[in-house]
Amino acid sequence: MSANLTAKKEIVEEIKTRISEAKSVVFVSYKGINVEQDTALRKEFRTNNVEYKVYKNRLLVKALEELGITGYDAKLLEGTTSVAFAKDEVAAASVMFRMNKEFNNVLQAKFGILDGQIIDAAKVEALSKIPSKDVLIAMLMGMLKAPVSALARALNEIAKKAN
Repeated sequence: MSANLTAKKEIVEEIKTRISEAKSVVFVSYKGINVEQDTALRKEFRTNNVEYKVYKNRLLVKALEELGITGYDAKLLEGTTSVAFAKDEVAAASVMFRMNKEFNNVLQAKFGILDGQIIDAAKVEALSKIPSKDVLIAMLMGMLKAPVSALARALNEIAKKAN
């Protein structure tokens, strides 16, 4: 087996591992961004614990086939393709769309994978609008705390009137 073929097989295994370990994966067309924007994008992904890589489309197709993932349009894996792998459901999509606004809509979501299921670009965008898990927990805690806080204020006012 040639060294080149061995290297490609290793990359396919790497892709398969990353897809299997990720809760969400976003396939992105990055055509049109410059080096400065790419550096900023990679930094933002790293800050949000998202792995961001560029792979050859043929290797992506091979990895998806070997994982048994179907239901995507093969034409979407043409041209420039980068992949964002996230350990949570929304990080990859939210970072991609947030940075896309800064780059004047140069980036384009091709499709995504959420918990092993293919989702189209519209669903990736909808996913990007969901707050992160930490924000959702903070919102829930605020909602749970509100009635107790209101009761405490009301009892405090009653105690002040009694004096």
